[in-house]
Amino acid sequence: MPSLNDIRSTFLDYFARNGHEVVPSSPLVPRNDPTLMFANSGMVQFKNLFTGVEKRDYVRATSSQKCVRAGGKHNDLDNVGYTARHHTFFEMLGNFSFGDYFKSEAIPFAWELLTKDFGIPKDKLLVTVYHTDDEAAEIWKKVAGLSDDRIIRIPTSDNFWQMGPTGPCGPCTEIFFDHGDQIWGGPPGSPEEDGDRFIEIWNLVFMQNEQFEDGSMRELDMQSIDTGMGLERIGALLQGKHDNYDTDLMRALIEASAHATSSDPDGPGKVHHRVIADHLRSTSFLLADGVMPSNEGRGYVLRRIMRRAMRHAHMLGVQEPVMHKLVPSLVRQMGAAYPELSRAQPMIEDSLRSEETRFRKTLERGLRLLDDEVAKLPEGKDLPGEAAFKLYDTYGFPLDLTQDALREQGRAVDIAGFDAAMAEQKAQARAAWAGSGETKDAAIWFALGETHGATEFLGYDSEEAEAQVLSLVQDGAEVETATQGDSVQIVVNQSPFYAEAGGQVGDTGTIQTESGMVRISDSKKSGGVFIHIGEVTMGQISRGQAAKLEVDHARRGAIRANHSATHLLHEALRRHLGDHVAQRGSLNAPDRLRFDFSHNHAVTPEEIGRIEAEVNDFIRQNSPVETRIMTPDDARGIGAQALFGEKYGDEVRVVSMGKAAESGKGTDRQTYSLELCGGTHVARTGDIGMFVLLGDSASSAGVRRIEALTGQAALEQLRGSDTQLGEIAGLLKAQSGDVVNKVKALWDERRALERELATLKRQMAMGGGADDAKEIAGVKFIGRKVEGVSGKELAPLIEEMKQKLGSGAVLLMAEAGGKAAVAAGVTADLTARVSAVSLVQAATEALGGKGGGGRPDRAQGGAPSLEAADAAIAAVEGVIAAG
Repeated sequence: MPSLNDIRSTFLDYFARNGHEVVPSSPLVPRNDPTLMFANSGMVQFKNLFTGVEKRDYVRATSSQKCVRAGGKHNDLDNVGYTARHHTFFEMLGNFSFGDYFKSEAIPFAWELLTKDFGIPKDKLLVTVYHTDDEAAEIWKKVAGLSDDRIIRIPTSDNFWQMGPTGPCGPCTEIFFDHGDQIWGGPPGSPEEDGDRFIEIWNLVFMQNEQFEDGSMRELDMQSIDTGMGLERIGALLQGKHDNYDTDLMRALIEASAHATSSDPDGPGKVHHRVIADHLRSTSFLLADGVMPSNEGRGYVLRRIMRRAMRHAHMLGVQEPVMHKLVPSLVRQMGAAYPELSRAQPMIEDSLRSEETRFRKTLERGLRLLDDEVAKLPEGKDLPGEAAFKLYDTYGFPLDLTQDALREQGRAVDIAGFDAAMAEQKAQARAAWAGSGETKDAAIWFALGETHGATEFLGYDSEEAEAQVLSLVQDGAEVETATQGDSVQIVVNQSPFYAEAGGQVGDTGTIQTESGMVRISDSKKSGGVFIHIGEVTMGQISRGQAAKLEVDHARRGAIRANHSATHLLHEALRRHLGDHVAQRGSLNAPDRLRFDFSHNHAVTPEEIGRIEAEVNDFIRQNSPVETRIMTPDDARGIGAQALFGEKYGDEVRVVSMGKAAESGKGTDRQTYSLELCGGTHVARTGDIGMFVLLGDSASSAGVRRIEALTGQAALEQLRGSDTQLGEIAGLLKAQSGDVVNKVKALWDERRALERELATLKRQMAMGGGADDAKEIAGVKFIGRKVEGVSGKELAPLIEEMKQKLGSGAVLLMAEAGGKAAVAAGVTADLTARVSAVSLVQAATEALGGKGGGGRPDRAQGGAPSLEAADAAIAAVEGVIAAG
């Protein structure tokens, strides 16, 4: 019986014999597609080859790609352990052609490998094709001798692959294995297709078309092949199993789990062992590829997988961390095929041990919190989904563990509410997640990077430089020359312009050649390529010319000051608000800085004052701002903090500023601020000038935002405030120090006058009160138009007049803002005879309005105007008389 390692080797060797380059698996974190959370298919690393923006020294390739589907669009996490073929981690075997061979070669390759090298009986195989793909159907007949009933035409997207809404696409053919009529299920396309009798083992995609936004298609100039066959599925088939978890590799991991937990691999804890085996693979490979557990993005998904496995270990009765003990078994099974797993083994074990230790404390806390939530519920009532999700998301307490705990009490969880909260969280996580890899920008930047390499940044030490113009881009295409008035994007070999990153805005300035000048309005980057965006303001500029680049010095100086002040602000916030403060976003612009940070409460005026004072203390200290280059490990070793939005490679810049008397950072005990940062900074803290904190506001849930000014902008803010204070003091005829008391006195006086005015308005509206009442059919009635009263004030006036009448009805009308308001009231003893609603409706109809409503004792309505006020009063009198 071949092992999964044997099957992988057989596949790769077969295609190597047939002229394919054996390409190692790419990392699970895609380098060329930031729209993906993890590599989820074999073609991901070849995407740019299929689109034609990248070329390599081979046109045929084969690989066994490690894949994770546990987040985003492809998420199999919740099914893992309970089905025969769901995994979070799997290997995708594939062969690829980049404009070399097509259907007539791809189908014979597949048939020969399956029936000869793998020895699968021909009569057990059948295929599907897209319903219009006659070419593929004919090739299957010719190569495999399949009859029409074993070539099933599928008219749906199941057999038509698309890279996205637009771009490369094409039909596909899927190969199925028939496990026999002893297993329920029907062939693909039949009502019973969801059964387990017919299992898809290989999908061959024929990239032959290009899809456009208007729905039209054209044939691609370079027609290509992309295939995918899950190693676990074909492994189960070739080993005579119907369950992927019964394959040799998965069985070895399951037995390792059983041994470590002292439990039966096939007993009541069978599902737990399957989950642990699967999740051991995904977590270990993600850790090996640099993903670390966190509360957002890829790290959040990794933590969910880790904790799900650890919870299943807990369900087996294990009291101590166990996942890390299984890593050696995984390395023995897969380390030869994936050397990165062996290299990272110590780190993987340490990460799993640390995470499980923390999670076991979380489990204990979660059970206590669950008891608290249940105590609030009436007898037998289900736990609200929102509460269950809070336990899961905030405290790491899984839904299924919540359900198990509640089941013993005869309760359940509101799953619909939980799903709604989960969907919202997933949307937020996707929004929060920032993709990695080169970039998803236009293909031209990728090509320029391939041709010229990354732009060398010279701006840490200089704001002027000589460079060569490598490329001019207009409307997404390279041009040779740009002339006066043209908008252009310029790529050079080296640049002092800082390209927008890490919260720092891009530089502006000029690029000048011997024949022209460009005013640069912004600087961005795509991958390692710096893009200088501007307009030709004089002459013309051509590709290949030598150029002088000059940054706007004053603007850069202001940006530097704001960026350095952000570092000081970050540390001051941590010291005054707590170590929980972490950066959640920033903006370092020439005119201001903005800093978002994790904090659950508004920053008080007193805290703002202390934070502002501390930052200014370190500015006045005028200590040098020092930069060191070191490895990320060394940087972490001295206590450096990573700033939000930065990406770090093998070397990092560590920026330190300020000398603290105590409580310094890490091993650098006297350093006040120590951060990993790729931005530009002042030479000494005194260069910041001064720091003015404008205020604190909410940015999002659990995140606060501070805006501040430095240097000249801060000085102008203070001068402006002082000028305004002086003007206010002049108007009040008071000294600046007495302005607050003077304003308070004026405010109190105004409130007293407002109360007096309201009293006078009421008195005027009341007029003669009950003495003016008219008796209609034995009912005392007051109806009048009142002046100087808003519609909102009619209701309390109605109540006052009802009290004065004792028994009767009241109609009041007021006009304000170009509209009329109508209100009526009837004392309680008369509501059975006359309804206030009827009175309002009669009045509003007479005034040219419609409707009105309320209660029998008080109602309100509206009308265009009060021109027919007398008619309205008469109409109401008529209703009372008729009553």
